[in-house]
Amino acid sequence: MTNPSTRLARTVVTALRGSAVREVVVAPGSRNAALSFALYDAAQAGGLRLHTRVDERTAGFLALGLAKVGNRPAAVTCTSGTAVAHLLPAVMEAAHAGVPLVVVTADRPARLRGTGANQTTDQVGIFGTFAPTLDVAAADLDELLAFLRTHDGRRPVHLNVQLDDPLLPDDGGWDGGEVPDWAVPALGLPMERMVLDPGPGTVVVAGDDAGPPARVLAEKAGWPLLAEPSSGCRTGDSVIRTYRLLLAGELGRQVERVVVYGHPTLSRPVSLLLARDDVEVVSVRHRGRWADRPFAVACEVDQVDATASDDPAWFEAWREADRTTSRELDRLLAAEPDLTPHEVAGAVSRALPPRGLLVVGASNPIRDLDLMVAPYDVGGRRKVIANRGLAGIDGTISTAIGAAVGRPQSSRALALMGDVTFLHDTTGLFLGPREERPDLTVVVVNDDGGSIFATLEQGAPEHAERFDTLFGTPHGVDVASLCAAARVPHLRVTSLPELGQALASPNGGIEVVEARVRRDNRRALDEKIRALAP
Repeated sequence: MTNPSTRLARTVVTALRGSAVREVVVAPGSRNAALSFALYDAAQAGGLRLHTRVDERTAGFLALGLAKVGNRPAAVTCTSGTAVAHLLPAVMEAAHAGVPLVVVTADRPARLRGTGANQTTDQVGIFGTFAPTLDVAAADLDELLAFLRTHDGRRPVHLNVQLDDPLLPDDGGWDGGEVPDWAVPALGLPMERMVLDPGPGTVVVAGDDAGPPARVLAEKAGWPLLAEPSSGCRTGDSVIRTYRLLLAGELGRQVERVVVYGHPTLSRPVSLLLARDDVEVVSVRHRGRWADRPFAVACEVDQVDATASDDPAWFEAWREADRTTSRELDRLLAAEPDLTPHEVAGAVSRALPPRGLLVVGASNPIRDLDLMVAPYDVGGRRKVIANRGLAGIDGTISTAIGAAVGRPQSSRALALMGDVTFLHDTTGLFLGPREERPDLTVVVVNDDGGSIFATLEQGAPEHAERFDTLFGTPHGVDVASLCAAARVPHLRVTSLPELGQALASPNGGIEVVEARVRRDNRRALDEKIRALAP
């Protein structure tokens, strides 16, 4: 007969499999040994795919990337104590972005809590409101399945599993067990639908994870589509490339109504538009943590439709202004003597083929990409994702690797991020010899510090003496040596032709292309671009 911890661990794994989990990341430890053995046995039996990482934060974001592209929950498990705390950033991002992440933490038995027992702390509810916790002490499959089903794949959940000695299996192994049928309970919630007339002057704002409905609505109604790169709908003829510049001009002032999909976070001009008292905002409900928007909403519904417009003047004005401003932007960048971060973003966007995957880091890269996304046709099945729930730089390399592993059908996988974001997750590059190494080209825009702050108020000339110490934070890291330590191929480029050649000739596996750009002119370049607003 198997010991209690082994039985409990196997029940937890059975519940995960019954809850549609097929990808699990393990961070090694002693207290979670029973879980690790059960997961290994289930993977050997073909019931799931197992990944291991030595860093819990990296493990959490790897699972996040797997879940974002897999359209089903992914799980991560770790030992007790501070290991659990390292999962918080990934849990917070998953909560705000509505990503189904299952966190399985090992714990000491409840009798040892509050006694000063080694590596024991209060793990129940450790993630607060970001993830509900089920404290698991007994092998009750029905209880586990009921808990997982209650949250129906729209948010992270936490299983805190009490495991007592002995922690190792004593019966020679497990065949993976029978998997219960997965059934999401019918919530029976009515779908609120609204039909809008073509006027007044309306634009569609598509934030992160907005999806194709935003594009479909814009095309049907003849409205401009202001779509972020990770919206899932930056395609078709309704897209306005330079929308954030145009919003600062006369066309922006003429907007009277906005239909919002997804989670818009990139642009101050969009935020200012949504905050205007004279603009009616229609919001389509999104699945993230906060049901309420940070701006006044006239009405919130599940679906929006519109009658077709018979007056193309509104959209044509936006399209013509976009064409003019786009040409001016391209000329401005081409006239710069050195490689610019915007050109790097544009080159990466052009290198993304149909069915390709692009993971974009926070801070400047996704904003630069927003201005430079190549015109994509509808139906190309390109997938662009970013951690925009909280828009942090945490775990971006690991998210990209998880997404690449979780979407093997991608024709190509690319990642674009800044140097500080890259350095923040370098442990993501350290994979064991048995771990899958996807074909992934990581493009690092290296300006030796935090250039995004140069574009904000603290980057003003009067703060120059203190800027580098507090915000610019130059690091001087030799990226090539760092990559060599991880046995990851590295190539440094300083010009657009060099970058284009590097992107056109991937070596396979994980590789890093370091694009060196200037930081000292970032504020001036940003001001030149903003001055293009008509």
